[in-house]
Amino acid sequence: MADKIVIDPVTRIEGHLKIEVEVADGVVKDAWSTGTMYRGFEQLLVGKDPRDPVRITQRICGVCNSIHGITSALCLDDAFKAVVPDAGRIIRNLIFAFDWIGDHPLHFYHLSALDYLDVMAVANYSGNDPALKAVKAKIVGLVEANDTYPLTPRYEPDQFSISDPEIVTTAVSHYLKALEMRKKTHDLMALWSGRVPFFQNVVPGGVGIRPTVQKIYESLARMKELRDFIENTYWADVLALGTGPLKPIHDLKIGYGVGNYISYGAFDQKKSGDLKNRFFKSGIIDGLDLKNIKDVDAKKITEDVKYSWYKSKSNLNPAKGETDPDPKKQGAYSFLKSPRYDGKPHEGGPLARMLILQDKAFVDVATQIGLWPSAVARHAARAYETVLLAKEVEKWLLELATMIDKDPEASVCDDKDVPTSAEGMGLTDAPRSANGHWISIEGGKIKMYQIVVASTWNFSPRDDKGVRGPVEEALVGTPVPDPANPNNVVRVVRSFDPCLACSVHIIHPDSNKILKFEIQ
Repeated sequence: MADKIVIDPVTRIEGHLKIEVEVADGVVKDAWSTGTMYRGFEQLLVGKDPRDPVRITQRICGVCNSIHGITSALCLDDAFKAVVPDAGRIIRNLIFAFDWIGDHPLHFYHLSALDYLDVMAVANYSGNDPALKAVKAKIVGLVEANDTYPLTPRYEPDQFSISDPEIVTTAVSHYLKALEMRKKTHDLMALWSGRVPFFQNVVPGGVGIRPTVQKIYESLARMKELRDFIENTYWADVLALGTGPLKPIHDLKIGYGVGNYISYGAFDQKKSGDLKNRFFKSGIIDGLDLKNIKDVDAKKITEDVKYSWYKSKSNLNPAKGETDPDPKKQGAYSFLKSPRYDGKPHEGGPLARMLILQDKAFVDVATQIGLWPSAVARHAARAYETVLLAKEVEKWLLELATMIDKDPEASVCDDKDVPTSAEGMGLTDAPRSANGHWISIEGGKIKMYQIVVASTWNFSPRDDKGVRGPVEEALVGTPVPDPANPNNVVRVVRSFDPCLACSVHIIHPDSNKILKFEIQ
């Protein structure tokens, strides 16, 4: 007899996500991913000034605000036929990159690490490192005071949990260090964008801020410290854990997924909005065929809604998309639509980008741990691309310094009038997946605005053909030896970096009994 486990909401993510799995013989046999909250930003934008989406769409998410601002700006560049000057393009890249560099360590240390660590092992630390002894005293003090936030809620340790006191205490110390680094990335974002969250300086056609020597060298100084943390702490931790205590998770291919990958690429290198000239490359991989990477064709992007709470038509390209909610629709189970590329589900995110980029050093590491996808492989790809991006940020800063040395008044914006009628599209990757905005303008106002957000690709429900979305498919086959402690389920889910809630409760389908988890 199969057990059903419902995790609603999933914790340590942004937004509202429910995961339901059916477990038999100790493994997941089927899975359903549900976005439980309707936002309606597409409807909100209809009739508004076409310049408004850069500001309004940032409010979609407190985590992904810059991502939507940048994607919206790319969409409006296209509609307004604006050509972003090189200085404006680089400043946009910097704002985007600072958010990205802060986001990835946050996800690993603060949102995902607790899935793998037996935090209470800190109490058994017996070393002499003063910093680690201070961490031990802090954690033990919190437990004694019955005040273990933010280290709870969590599941009980299982066969994949790390319980070595030295490793765990070191990891918790890095958890604390990562909070400090996160602040520094926000400081850098504010320096170039005006404020965090919800920046002010990105506009259609470029940016509304000029570069200065002071800003550039202040950024270089802060990046030196950030790079040291990224390379010698973050990447080192992920590599050591992934090839050591967490390798059994990888070897069992826990969290494999659909084997198809999508990336719009990110960080324009030449012309703004050009998918073929980006630092992280765009591309499509089908069936894990790494020798046949295809170009992205936006016309092949569609959204199905058979299992989504919408009256909208199915199989529409977002340029002609509809957003008409129907929360009582029979058979539906999610407010997420089902994006498909060429009719198939595709996983987006760091693993997709690194497989498409095929950076030699990452390929060497991937070869060492096995090339197949897994929950652990996603963390490795996420950390490694942060290393690459941090190095590139320093190059952009120096490029910008050379640019203003030659021309202190270098243009940063191609300011265009609002067109009477136009269509536009902005595609770029977010840290967690591919992000797209589409606009139609008529009479100088927004007639249609569609957004296919990053997590929709990964957390979509089944499509019209009944094919599972990437996370649903990744959960199938996941070992769950104890239905009362479904640690592996959330490990897989959080490996995708969901940006969709706040406390965990698991409801038994027969008794509706809520199973509570507390630190003893």
